[in-house]
Amino acid sequence: MAEDIISSDVLIIGTGIAGLTTAIKAAEEGFKVNIITKGARPEESNTDNAQGGIVYKGEGDSKELLIKDILEAGAGASNPEAARILAEYGPQLVEEILINKAKVKFNRRKDGKFDLTEEGAHSVRRILHADDITGRAIERGLLNYVSQLKNITIFTKHIAIDILTLQHHCKNPIFVYKKPEALGVYAYSMEEKRVKRFLAKATVLATGGLGQIFLHTTNPDGATGDGFAMAYRAGLPLINMEYIQFHPTTLYHKDAKRFLISESVRGEGAVLKTPDGEEFMKKYHPLGSLAPRDVVSRAIHEEMTEKGYKYVLLDLASYMDAEKIKERFPNIYKTCLKYGIDITKEPIPVVPAVHFACGGIKVNMWSETDMKRLFAVGEVACTGLHGANRLASTSLLEGLVFGYRAAVRIKDKWEELKKELEIPVAWIDTGEFEPDPALVNQDWITLKHIMWNYVGLVRTQKRLRRAIYDLRHLWWEVEEFYRKAKLTKQLIELRNGILVGLIVARAAFRNRESRGCHYRKDTQQW
Repeated sequence: MAEDIISSDVLIIGTGIAGLTTAIKAAEEGFKVNIITKGARPEESNTDNAQGGIVYKGEGDSKELLIKDILEAGAGASNPEAARILAEYGPQLVEEILINKAKVKFNRRKDGKFDLTEEGAHSVRRILHADDITGRAIERGLLNYVSQLKNITIFTKHIAIDILTLQHHCKNPIFVYKKPEALGVYAYSMEEKRVKRFLAKATVLATGGLGQIFLHTTNPDGATGDGFAMAYRAGLPLINMEYIQFHPTTLYHKDAKRFLISESVRGEGAVLKTPDGEEFMKKYHPLGSLAPRDVVSRAIHEEMTEKGYKYVLLDLASYMDAEKIKERFPNIYKTCLKYGIDITKEPIPVVPAVHFACGGIKVNMWSETDMKRLFAVGEVACTGLHGANRLASTSLLEGLVFGYRAAVRIKDKWEELKKELEIPVAWIDTGEFEPDPALVNQDWITLKHIMWNYVGLVRTQKRLRRAIYDLRHLWWEVEEFYRKAKLTKQLIELRNGILVGLIVARAAFRNRESRGCHYRKDTQQW
């Protein structure tokens, strides 16, 4: 039906910093932009949950020094060209878009200069922050600016199902011989309970991460790996998927959903200790508590495993004045206090949790995928910037820089992209019954435990083999279930999550070398 077709020049899936930056630049170039998000509100994104900050430029800083830090943190697997682009264009885009247009109120000192903080593996203090809710400040600032641009429309409560392609969704059999092209996406409207075709001359995946496929994660509920799964089903290469970064410090409390304790807490002087009060990080790395995230996460895991601790302690109270703590980390202070922990007087119990996917859909330095008209930006994409281990506070900047570059590329190629597209076939609903929420929930629980136990911080051949075996069976069961059931958001997410879990497990099994946040305990056997 005609009302099931919604067209635009540019279609963006996702409302984090990467998607919104692409939308802003594309709209300013005069394009009609549609954005879809499965959230009930546009601000529901990984960006909104980011605490620490965004890389800017510090005193005595340089492009070369930032590149050096990125490459060192990436454990030799980072793309030097991506690091150079980030270092060269990042600070000016922070000023142009976040400071001047979005009016993000980053913290300043009394002299008016930015209050820069430091995080693990950075050589200098170069991180801009807005208290300890930087992501929220950036997200709200960008959304406020987007609301002023009349050629951007946001569709909430719409979850993308699959990428519409010339080969798979058009009737002409001759199209199979043409170069793959993206025409848009099928998207399910949760309110209307029907599938629509969102068509565009250029489609941008900005769907965020995959943390929810693991038992413990800092990611919001929507981070179910949708973009990775959609790309894989469309035949696109996913690279570096074994490099899953754990954040070393999330709040350990039975009632807290792995609340993130920002790395900037350690940047401001907090020290990791055992529950017995012993500092332990120096025996794992010369930088101690400011070592790269993968080192800190494994060190905590090692201490917990060897000595039977359920958690370790992050001590800020011994190293910072109480009033300064409340001023610098107001959200962390209030949240911990809600759970009975006064961080101005006592250390914080912490454990590692899945935080960021360093790999993703392979893209070039203009965010183009291997499929014509399809771009990917943010965490779902892999520019190679993060290599085997992301440097703290570079993810928001990557979304900003490469989201901007995607829109620039669309403008540059518009003469080629603007030709009329084929109309893909309408969605055929073959679902016969309502999916049982109990079955869906149980499959999620199974997936999360498989990934946490077998594809977690410490991996072995036997664990990964078991994960692949179990996930293949689960994937087959859910695919059969999916074909017969009526669509729901939960079922679409489950289908995607299981596929992405299998992709990650297979990538980890293939890579026999420990590097960065991919740690193979049995490396010595190979």
